[in-house]
Amino acid sequence: MEPIKIPITGELDLHTFRPSEISSLLPEYFAECQREGIHRVRVIHGKGTGTLRTGVHALLKKLPQVANFTYPAGATSGSWGATWVDLHQA
Repeated sequence: MEPIKIPITGELDLHTFRPSEISSLLPEYFAECQREGIHRVRVIHGKGTGTLRTGVHALLKKLPQVANFTYPAGATSGSWGATWVDLHQA
């Protein structure tokens, strides 16, 4: 199966990914963001049941690239369906 190329921007929409893919996707995406000089990323996990959000937040607490994160993202940034992630300067 051919890998999917994801554009590296300050936004990552997780709606098309399975929860099992998040643990490898987030650290790889954040590392690429740091290489590109992007230090703030809006992670869109959706509102739903909260299962994906809970998994994302648990992972964010463990990742060395993450300086801090803010949830909810704010009324104009996705509110309860998104989280702002601040990355350490690489």
